[in-house]
Amino acid sequence: MAMFLVSLCLVAVIILYFVNNPLNHSRKFMIRRFVNWFPLGMSYAFLYMGRYNLNVAKNAMGDMMTKEQFGLIFAAGTITYGLSFLLNGPIVDKIGGKKGIIIATLGAAIMNLCMGGATYLYLMGRLKTNMVVLFSILFALNMFFQSYGAVSIIKVKAYWFHVRERGVFGAIFGTLISFGVYFAFDWGQAIVEASKLHPTDTSWFTRTIQHLFAIDTLTTNATWLVFFIPSFLLICWALIDMVLLKDSPKEANFGDFDTADASSGDDENVKITMKLVLKKVFSSPIMYTIALVDFTSGVLRNGIMQWYLVFAHEMKDKDPVYYAGTEFFTKNWGLLLCLTGILGGFLAGMISDRVFQSRRGPPAAINNMVMVILLLVMSFFLLRNPTIVGSVAVLMTLAVIGVHSLMSGTAAADFGGKKMTATASGIVDGCVYLGSGIQSLAIGYLSAKSWQYWPIFLIPFAIAGLILSLRMWNELPEATKKYILKMEQEEAKKQGNAQSAPLADPAT
Repeated sequence: MAMFLVSLCLVAVIILYFVNNPLNHSRKFMIRRFVNWFPLGMSYAFLYMGRYNLNVAKNAMGDMMTKEQFGLIFAAGTITYGLSFLLNGPIVDKIGGKKGIIIATLGAAIMNLCMGGATYLYLMGRLKTNMVVLFSILFALNMFFQSYGAVSIIKVKAYWFHVRERGVFGAIFGTLISFGVYFAFDWGQAIVEASKLHPTDTSWFTRTIQHLFAIDTLTTNATWLVFFIPSFLLICWALIDMVLLKDSPKEANFGDFDTADASSGDDENVKITMKLVLKKVFSSPIMYTIALVDFTSGVLRNGIMQWYLVFAHEMKDKDPVYYAGTEFFTKNWGLLLCLTGILGGFLAGMISDRVFQSRRGPPAAINNMVMVILLLVMSFFLLRNPTIVGSVAVLMTLAVIGVHSLMSGTAAADFGGKKMTATASGIVDGCVYLGSGIQSLAIGYLSAKSWQYWPIFLIPFAIAGLILSLRMWNELPEATKKYILKMEQEEAKKQGNAQSAPLADPAT
């Protein structure tokens, strides 16, 4: 059933992509662009699976990896991810998104193999090294390669999508993130269940995993498969990207077009150097605002997505009655995050393009306001009503994916321009994971004292995100303003001509 719903959402996303064509691109162009972004996007989704599988492995390993240890390991990876953009953003601007996504998928595949190997040695009792140190290093390296993924997908998007189309692409970007979360949590959990020595599930997937890897011959659960299987999938998508992906319409035998972002009107002969890119990005006040909004979204997104399952799992021993109320959410966590993330991304993107003339601030402000309210509700009901807490956690994902897809996936490209979009979006996305690293350390520490600190810690970041989003309410790149004004003048001219045209003689 879950797979059917996800597939249905994927079909709906594809249909919406083809329906949304405000620039009246040719059918041939729309199909070629789909062939470009779909494998690129699925590669990014499976990068997520190779990122959040650590969360699934932590719960599978139980007390062998405490939540404080998990917080340290995850923080090491996310902080590395955030700082990596200062290096790989300019690199992707120079080498292009195609090479960038191949580096991301192959690098992450190798690191997942290493983490799987370390898990195998640890569970077999052959690993004497400190687990926190080893996993922190491997996960940090995994996240270093992962960080090439986001900037690569946005780099390619910047050449293929006009500013007036990017709100919807931001929704597609949010959808891909949501698919990745589903793959990580639900597929990852299915792998964990199927890799147990004595599984309770007898589905075809479990039987296949059991026979394929001869798990009944082992002495412990084969938890390492939660790293090995995503690694194999990433290699497959890397090979597909090598064949199908093109960095720009020109490379696919179409003419490049003016995307009306911040690079519009730039001299094509100007040599783009790393110094020029960094100077332009770091001298832009709006880029700072976008980065700070996304910093708060990083705290909020992973503050919920990373810790809800840990919270629910811990309540299993502390309060079995309360835990019973969380079972619907824990069993369907990936699916719920996927569905609400898709809805949140599309609502934010379409509202931005169709209601606010491609301004990204208004829907971001609305979503942050929603999150402030949700967190207040969560604080009050945290240990009282598991259904309300689970519902709030899911709705938080709807709102925060809306913000993240608009900031990292869209606003950074709008204001950075297609020539510098990898650096701009990289810095913005880096702030997401710096925020994620901070919350990982903080909530790992605070929740050990009391879970009541969990939502209280997140509330100030939602308020800060709201204030910052309000500051960029009216912001648009100058080229976009000119484009919108031109379209409005042409529409007014058409209406004027229609009103002044003589009426046809009814007798004729």
